[in-house]
Amino acid sequence: MARVLPVWLVWLTLLALPTLAAAAQAQPPAQGQHTSPRDPGAATQDSLIQQVQGFLYQHALPFGDDVQIEVFPPAAHFPACEDAEVFLPRPDARPLGRVSVGVRCGLDGRRVRYLQAEVTVYGTHLVAARDIEPGERISADMLVRERVDLGRLPPQSLTDLQAAIGQQAKRRMRQGQSLSAYHLETPRLVQRGQAVSVQAQGKGFRIRRQGEALDEGGAGDTVRVRFANRDVQEARVAGPGLLSVTF
Repeated sequence: MARVLPVWLVWLTLLALPTLAAAAQAQPPAQGQHTSPRDPGAATQDSLIQQVQGFLYQHALPFGDDVQIEVFPPAAHFPACEDAEVFLPRPDARPLGRVSVGVRCGLDGRRVRYLQAEVTVYGTHLVAARDIEPGERISADMLVRERVDLGRLPPQSLTDLQAAIGQQAKRRMRQGQSLSAYHLETPRLVQRGQAVSVQAQGKGFRIRRQGEALDEGGAGDTVRVRFANRDVQEARVAGPGLLSVTF
């Protein structure tokens, strides 16, 4: 025969249930369990990292067509950063490879923090399609494009074909060698001691005189020229053996 509990004992049990449940929830985790307490500043730090990623992406995109960015979280947690302004400590440096990024905080920007990031940009650079001898004028058929991680190239490596075409090789380049600005120079259109034609023009007049170049120069360079009366003036190189002066 089933035993019937007294009514007072049933009510006592029901009243104790909420207290027992709350106590169970308040118990610390058992040994071997791990919890991830919510960090009240984590969202602020995450948004700051996203802002740095966006900043680096915009600065790296002109260098190539495939940009990958990894921003390394700081070893110590950053407090809140109001009115964050991201900047590059070296504005003239290419944002490729391992870079340091600064963040100014506050309305006055006096609080400055720094983050490290790895920026990988894939694109094409120019490679000699054949051996190129010193003095040769560069044409499109002398070069090929090669896809690489641009951050691994020397700073003066060329990626723009139009910037190379028409330039003159200063030294020999082997087939397969990366093209650098150090390898090229502007072709000399005027040589020192060369007889040149100087065209002077101004409002309502244009005259042409013959003279002797005292310097060598390429297109757009300014050189000295000496005339038959021994006068010396400066003129701009406008073409092969041709100088111009504008008044």
